[in-house]
Formats: sequence, structure tokens, C-alpha cells
Amino acid sequence: MSNVSSAVKSIQDIMRKDVGVDGDAQRISQMVWMIFLKIYDDREEELELTENDFSSPIPERFRWRNWAKDREGITGEALVKFVEELFITLKTKLPSIGDVGKRAQVIRDVFEDTYNYMKSGTLMRQVVNKINEIDFNSKADRHTFGAIYEQILKDLQSAGNAGEFYTPRAVTRFIIDRLAPKLEEVVFDPACGTGGFLTCTIDYKRQFVKSPDHETILQSTIRGVEKKALPHMLCVTNMILHGIDTPSGIVHGNTLEKPYRDYGERDRVPIIATNPPFGGMEHDGIEGNFPSNLRTRETADLFMALIIKLLTRSIHESTVVLDV
Repeated sequence: MSNVSSAVKSIQDIMRKDVGVDGDAQRISQMVWMIFLKIYDDREEELELTENDFSSPIPERFRWRNWAKDREGITGEALVKFVEELFITLKTKLPSIGDVGKRAQVIRDVFEDTYNYMKSGTLMRQVVNKINEIDFNSKADRHTFGAIYEQILKDLQSAGNAGEFYTPRAVTRFIIDRLAPKLEEVVFDPACGTGGFLTCTIDYKRQFVKSPDHETILQSTIRGVEKKALPHMLCVTNMILHGIDTPSGIVHGNTLEKPYRDYGERDRVPIIATNPPFGGMEHDGIEGNFPSNLRTRETADLFMALIIKLLTRSIHESTVVLDV
């Protein structure tokens, strides 16, 4: 625990020296995209051993192991320029066909609204080296990262994101335990944030996984949508840490932007567990996506109306839990 905690604290201290990183929100965003690439690369190392035909969606020179792992590797202005090229590649130049295309789409979604704020390549190299001290293939370090993850969320809350609330994991675990989803039942969170309900669902369903086919079923039943870039990236990272190698069910978007009438039978699910934003206001025009008797700028009310529609049975028969 102390090793990971001290590494994350050191990372934040290093970033404070960089003139390009302005405030806690940018520091958190900067740290998270780097940690994401490290976790992604660590997971790919595992998959290369277990899958004969594994192919990474990231070109070789841009994989973490090939530019970040060497402590004496690329640094200074050369690293800043490399990262500029890295972002262009991850956002626009990844493959789009087949299984590798599905993996690539996850990365594109993660980096769509993500930016590199650091201007000093020397400080960036120091951050990269600190991140490399954490072995995310180690079960102990994965467990420890849960505590670091919670600290990131608390920092995110105090970084000016008023109105956002990250449901305590004890609450999400209790709710999912009470819902007791079956292996084949889809669990959907239309405002999934960093994925608290969904990761607890994965943990709960693992008890039913007895074969590779069961694992495939599990992965296909985890669905979520998150509007904001940073929570979305944290959610995808969380999914990968929980064994969902291609979390294509986690969408970067706004559930409320799709017109209410366009949600049909294929969108309906048996279980919804969510903590939608209460007290928030959507931008002009969103309420126009809803029937006149349901229109409001209050986010929670819009989500509640949509949740009722998305359940496969009536609200009296279906399973829906909102943490209020």
C-alpha cells in the first residue's frame, strides 16, 4: 500500500512543478491517462501469454513498453514531441476492423477528449518512471490501486467539479449484493461515472463464471454510459483492472441526448443500478428530447423517466436501484 500511495503522491508533487498543468483537475487528468496506458500495457502482456493470436491495436513504437519503461529513455523536448504524436495516433490512426478494431475503439473513446498538459519533458519522464514503479499485474498492487482510485475520486470532487458525487464503494457493493444479478442478466448504468456499480456487478457475477463461455457472457452484460471524459477514462481503466479486456459496453456519451422516443425494445434491460446526477442541469435542448409531460431541466428527473422506459418490465416488476 505504502509503495503505491507514495508513488501517486510523488507523481502529483512532480506535476506541481510543471507550468503547463493548472490545478488539481488537470493534474488528475494527466496522471490518469498515463496510468491508463501503463495498465493497458500490463494487461496486454498477460494477453500475449494467454492468447495465441493476440494483436495490440496500438502501433509498436507507441506501446508503453517501447517508450516509457526504460528509466533512461526518451525525455526533454523529444518526449513532449513524441507525446504529441502519440495523442494524434491514439485519437485518429488506430485500426477499425475486427477484434483489434474493437480494442482500438475503446482507446479512441478514452482519448477523444483527453489532453497532455505537461510542457516539461524532463518532469514528464520523472512521472513516467514513478508510474513504472507500480506493477498492475500484481494482485497486491491491483488491490492497493482501489484505495488510490478512491483518493483520485476524492481529489476530483475537491477540484471544482461541483454537483458530482461518487458513490462510496460500500454502498455500491451492498446494492449489487441486494440486486443479486444473474450471470446472463444485463446490468446497465446510464450515468456510470467511474464505474462503481458496474465493477461491483463484475465482482458479484464472478462467482458464476466456470468456463470461458461464462466469462464471455459476463463481459457482454456490463453496460454503461458516461458523459464526461475523465470519469469515462477512469471507468474504462476500472473495467480493465476487473478483467474486462475490451470494455466496449462502456460508452463515452450522454444517455439523455438520444430522443426518448428513439429508445426501443432492443435498448431495454432487466437491471439498472445508477446514481444519476442530482441537482444538475442539462444544456438547452436536452429536455426537448422528452415528451412534453416529462420535460424539465432537472437531470435526475430526466434520468428517472428514461430509466422507467428502459426497464424490460413494468417499474413494479423490474429491478432498479437509484442511490439517493
